[in-house]
Amino acid sequence: MTPLLWVLAIALVLVGIAGAVLPALPGVPLVFVGLLLAAWIDGFQKVGWFVMTILGLLMLVSFGMDLLATSLGAKKAGASKLAIFGGGLGALVGLFFGIPGLILGPFVGAFAGELISRRGRNQAVRSGLGTWLGLVVGTAGRLALIVAMVAIFVTAYMI
Repeated sequence: MTPLLWVLAIALVLVGIAGAVLPALPGVPLVFVGLLLAAWIDGFQKVGWFVMTILGLLMLVSFGMDLLATSLGAKKAGASKLAIFGGGLGALVGLFFGIPGLILGPFVGAFAGELISRRGRNQAVRSGLGTWLGLVVGTAGRLALIVAMVAIFVTAYMI
């Protein structure tokens, strides 16, 4: 039974890493659940509650950081609420078009949202780029937090 639990824990972490890039998957929470399962497997003997609390706090930080990065990128570009919504929707729709969709989807969605708001093509381009840049920074931040979480866990497990 224990080897199956380890496989599940590792699978959750790997799917969580993919989720840091794919907007439809809750990446950081999946990594946390995988690490929590791994700690639970040995009764929290190697990785205790203190470390798990730190990992949980890092997970919470990821939510705020993600929202902050996207909204600051959009706000800096003067994006409307519809452009911000369009950027998020474009990211979700982009999932179905592979890597090009993930890269272009947020820009196209924010661009379309800004055009629907009737703010002009130049503002639509600025909003699209700002929203896209915010999503990229948020993704980089999520990946950095995941690396930190896994490193903290592995260090605690090895000590």
